[in-house]
Amino acid sequence: MINKVSVIGAGQMGNGIAHVLAVAGIDVFLKDISKEQLDKALQTIEHNLRRQVGRGALSETDITKALTHIQPVTNDDHLSDVDLVIEAATENEEIKKKILSALGPQLKPEAIIATNTSSISVTRLAAITDRPEKFIGMHFMNPVPVMQLVELIRGIATNEETFETIKDLAVRLDKTPTPAEDFPAFIVNRILLPMINEAVYTLYEGVGSVRAIDTAMRLGANHPMGPLQLADFIGLDVCLAIMQVLYEGLADTKYRPCPLLVKYVEAGWLGRKSGRGFYDYTGDEPIPTR
Repeated sequence: MINKVSVIGAGQMGNGIAHVLAVAGIDVFLKDISKEQLDKALQTIEHNLRRQVGRGALSETDITKALTHIQPVTNDDHLSDVDLVIEAATENEEIKKKILSALGPQLKPEAIIATNTSSISVTRLAAITDRPEKFIGMHFMNPVPVMQLVELIRGIATNEETFETIKDLAVRLDKTPTPAEDFPAFIVNRILLPMINEAVYTLYEGVGSVRAIDTAMRLGANHPMGPLQLADFIGLDVCLAIMQVLYEGLADTKYRPCPLLVKYVEAGWLGRKSGRGFYDYTGDEPIPTR
C-alpha cells in the first residue's frame, strides 16, 4: 500500500501529480532545488483546488485536507520514509539519469521508483538504478488534475508486483491506467506528437496560418483545441524532445522534427510558459505570431 510519496520536480507535471495524490489522502513530499519554484507550485495547487471547488468537485474542507498532505522540501532527508518516488523532472534523459542514480541508497529496499517520462525508454532509465525490478513508467497527462489517463510502462525488468501496486495507485487517484509497451513515446505521444509536428510543417510550408490551422482542426476534426495551441500548452521544448526521441529511436524520417519547431525552441519561444510560442501570451488574449 502506497501511503507516502516523494515527487521530484515541482514544475507543471510535478505539482499536478502532488495535487492528485494529496486529494486522495496520500502524504506527499514535493521536492525541488528551487524554493521559488516550490512556492509557485503550492500557489498553483491551491488555485487548481479552488477551481475544483467552483465546479463542485471538491469542498472547502477538501482543500484544507489536501494541502495538509503536501510538504515542500529542497533536500533528500525524507526519502528513507517513502513508499514511492515519482520522478517528474524535465524531459531530458541525462537530467533524469542523474536524479535516478542517486536515489537507491537513500530508499528503503521495498520502495518503488516511477518516472513520469513521456517518451524516454523506461528500461534504460531503470538500468541506472539499484532496483530495475521495482521501476516503472507512470506517465500522467497534462493537466494532471483534469486528465483521466495514466500510461503504465513496464521496463524489461519490472516485476508484476510493482506493476499491480502502481496500477492500484492510479485507480486510487481516480485515474484510468492503461498499459503501454516500452517503445519510444509509448501510445499517446507516439500518435499525438507527429500530428503536432505535421501541423508545424503545415505552418512552415505556408499551407496555412496559425489561426487557420488551429481553426481547421477544431472545427474540421472536432479537436477541443488546435494542434499549435496544444503545442504551446505542452511546451515547445517538450514537443521537440519527444520528436527527437521518436526520430532517433525509430530511425524513420517521418519523425524528423520540423526546422521551425527547432528554431522556436532555440529562440526560447517555448509556448505559454515563456510567454511566446505560436501565440503571444503577453496580452489579455493570445495572439497568433504568424
